[in-house]
Amino acid sequence: MASTAPESAPIDVRSAETGRAMRDFLNLPARIHADDRAYVPPLLIEQKQRIYQNKPLFAHCEVARWVAYRGGEAVGRITAQMDRMQPEVEGGKLGYFGMLEAVDEPEVFAALFETAQDWLRARGAAHLRGPYNLSINEEIGLLVENFDDPPYIMMGHAPRYYAPRLEEQGFAGVKDLLTYMVQPDFVAPAVMTKLAERASRKVTIRPFNRKDKAADIAAMRDIFNDAWSDNWGFVPFTHEEFEETAKALTMLLPDDYIQFAEIDGKPVAFITAFPNINEMIHDLRGRLLPFGWAKLLWRLKVRGAKSTRVALMGVRKEHQYSRLGPTLAFLVIDAVRKQMIKRGVSRVEMGWILEDNDGMRHIIEEIGSTIHKRYRLYQKPL
Repeated sequence: MASTAPESAPIDVRSAETGRAMRDFLNLPARIHADDRAYVPPLLIEQKQRIYQNKPLFAHCEVARWVAYRGGEAVGRITAQMDRMQPEVEGGKLGYFGMLEAVDEPEVFAALFETAQDWLRARGAAHLRGPYNLSINEEIGLLVENFDDPPYIMMGHAPRYYAPRLEEQGFAGVKDLLTYMVQPDFVAPAVMTKLAERASRKVTIRPFNRKDKAADIAAMRDIFNDAWSDNWGFVPFTHEEFEETAKALTMLLPDDYIQFAEIDGKPVAFITAFPNINEMIHDLRGRLLPFGWAKLLWRLKVRGAKSTRVALMGVRKEHQYSRLGPTLAFLVIDAVRKQMIKRGVSRVEMGWILEDNDGMRHIIEEIGSTIHKRYRLYQKPL
């Protein structure tokens, strides 16, 4: 998409904290992607809460938001973030950018990044990485492969021109993230089945226990933070952040879409599968009023999602490098996929997964998964 304003008109980047600029910040993506059949407009009420009212994240992460205007027309937006929980990288502090949307004009990208970079330098950032929308535990990465399929829940979408425009601004790819597509009725490899049979003597698989949901939510956070602690870019979930995530889990997910593996009564692995809400909101234009909420409720409760996304998964580090580790991962995957089959799910996206996470990629590819999309994180020195 290109701007309709005269090219000679100057670009004005304004803070987007309140009023018209805030509304333009939230509404701009629908204009940028107006001709993109794969784009799914997110629910505006959810976007406003996540970008402007995300108190658990804001407790440790400072966020600034801007909209770029040309001739009074909104033509781009961006955020900048400084997270106190982000460890320093080689060379100093790391700042983020996110929520990037812009028309296909180099000047607009340049103006947005100049503003974000100045804000981050003033706070001591030595490097800039993104997109993070708004943290590594939310929607991250820029889509660089497979622009034709709609994104799954909590995954991003982007026009093809975004990556070249970022590279023009001095960014280089620093890490690729993959998602995989698999059918839940896959035939398990014989070796996996044998290992699972042996492990079943000491491993118990069970669904989420809503009667003791506080304990299960705490176990999920503990396993996730332990399992992912050595991963590239890791920033742990705080208690408050995971509580917010848990609200969505308990509202949207049936109990058997969360599965635990336990040894001697201790949770050591878990998996969650999210109904792909994007297949149900694609025609709501981001709005639940006046009738969107009724359509969504009917689709959720009556029709049900025919696609899902495995968004959270973890195996405790003490088991990851043993023979039991892959077996635990397979056991929870196998348990949740059986529940998907019962509900008529035919497509499952798994990810994101770091491209160099060979162990997890091997497990997923062994069950017949194929790469679906590729997202890229970019970085540049400041």
